[in-house]
Amino acid sequence: MNTPELGLPMPVPAEGLPARVRIHEVGARDGLQNEKATVPTAVKAEFIRRLAGTGLTTIEATSFVPPKWVPQLADAEDLYPQISDLPVELPVLVPNERGLDRALALGARRVAVFASATESFAKANLNRTVDESLAMFEPVVSRAKGEGDDVRVRGYLSMCFGDPWEGPVPVPQVVRVCRALLDLGCDELSLGDTIGVATPGQVTALLAALTGAGVPVSVLGVHFHDTYGQALANTLAALQQGVSTVDASAGGLGGCPFAKSATGNLATEDLVWMLRGLGIDTGVDLGRLVATSVWMAAHLGRPSPSRTVRALSHQES
Repeated sequence: MNTPELGLPMPVPAEGLPARVRIHEVGARDGLQNEKATVPTAVKAEFIRRLAGTGLTTIEATSFVPPKWVPQLADAEDLYPQISDLPVELPVLVPNERGLDRALALGARRVAVFASATESFAKANLNRTVDESLAMFEPVVSRAKGEGDDVRVRGYLSMCFGDPWEGPVPVPQVVRVCRALLDLGCDELSLGDTIGVATPGQVTALLAALTGAGVPVSVLGVHFHDTYGQALANTLAALQQGVSTVDASAGGLGGCPFAKSATGNLATEDLVWMLRGLGIDTGVDLGRLVATSVWMAAHLGRPSPSRTVRALSHQES
């Protein structure tokens, strides 16, 4: 029996939280890019179609990076046309102008650039300093925005809370890069806890500093990894500060191929379970989402790390 059909979890709203949260689903991109084996394009396309069938409205599809950087996503040109008819937003990553050209040629209208709050990760991920990477993104964002009012650009910011080489990341350092990305023209920022070391107090402090620096909370999303089991606690802290966009990965897939200490993303199912218990609307059918993650786990040959997937799929069996 599927527990949600029994009315569980029981919704108990809390004051000061958003009425609705938009989930930015990253499983098909951030999740699959960290797999050792390449997932067939047809399986990726079916995965995205199934995710769209759960009620998710934003599903990050792929990344137009050089294949040698992330070979698991080398099929971007083949994949995108197979899913472009879906009635959902399908953001794609574009690291430079060449990546933008490839994405625009296929009709992409949601693109993202991937920056770092620390010099060490900027060097590891982009082989540039933080400022050099921002200079590289400037024409990418400018050109994308010049394509029309319907094009939106997301700025990912990695290592907002801790760096495996540098340790704790000073809040003003993160604020500076966030302001720079907004000044370039990014419509939205995703604050990344790339190695999963953040705790709720740190999340609260960073969000307070950002709003104090004139960054509207409405343009902020959060992207937590569950390395130390803090992803849901950190998400709740962000919601209490007014954040209403949360990145998550179906089945808890993913990590980061350029940060070896990074483990899985916050599982979308675990997030939906918590939000449902708080009376927050997501528009997501949890049963369908669990079934989709069970299906993908079978293709990957291992069980999902999501506790909610494991609990509900066991009951359904």
